[in-house]
Amino acid sequence: MHALVWTGGWSEADARDACARTKAAGYDLIEIPLLDPSSVDAEMTRQVLDEYNLRAATSLGLSFDADVSSEDDAIVAAGEALLNDALAAAAGMGAKYMCGILYSSLGKYSTGPTAKGRANAVAAIKRLAVHAGALDVTLGLEVVNRYETNLINTAEQAMAFVTDVDEPNVLIHLDSYHMNIEEKSLRDAVHVCGDRLGYVHVGESDRGALGTGTVDFEGLFRGLAEAGYNGPITFESFSAEVVSPSLSDVLCIWRNPWSYEQRDELAVGARTYVLEMMERFGG
Repeated sequence: MHALVWTGGWSEADARDACARTKAAGYDLIEIPLLDPSSVDAEMTRQVLDEYNLRAATSLGLSFDADVSSEDDAIVAAGEALLNDALAAAAGMGAKYMCGILYSSLGKYSTGPTAKGRANAVAAIKRLAVHAGALDVTLGLEVVNRYETNLINTAEQAMAFVTDVDEPNVLIHLDSYHMNIEEKSLRDAVHVCGDRLGYVHVGESDRGALGTGTVDFEGLFRGLAEAGYNGPITFESFSAEVVSPSLSDVLCIWRNPWSYEQRDELAVGARTYVLEMMERFGG
């Protein structure tokens, strides 16, 4: 369960409410955003996670002034500093996965990637991976649509990137919302990743309830079963009633596919839908 289904902040009250609702809905993992690692109390979070017997993953995207795919050394350094701060927070709360757009800014670029920028990103992720490995944290590079990065939009591009990084704890993070935009076949995209697939987001085409939009979940779950995938599957859904205004602008969440009062129903329905798909295709 993505924490942004429940709350746009992460105070102790937010954390307790999000974890209580996640557990009540039947989930065993909560994904906690680390866009601003300094705003997350890792020790408090670990205690709350332990209280509700939940595992944690974390996620973030970089900004244009802290972008490891930049050609500007100072901007790359700022991006690496943010990634290392996020890694420290993730390890501090006991998370085993740190995912998201770790390799570039989360936003629309005005031009395509450059060879130097891509090389900078590969080198930065490789350095981060070595540090993460010592902390027993796996990095998941999220494949997102062309309006949220210019670097990794498809499973094929992700495979090329992780091959160049060449670290065992750097895996691919697929997201059905983005795959629905960029991939010709969700099933085939899973097979492209093979055993390098390490984390999966399930999100609907309108960011709302699973099974109500245009995403080919049958193809996705058939592919996951055929590939023998057994990593995390995290439900991600956004509504402007919950997401913080700054993140809402970045993700273009300007309307409400569901209301604040529907959060619990949405979460339970998503879990039921995923389990039905897994049972149907043998995952």
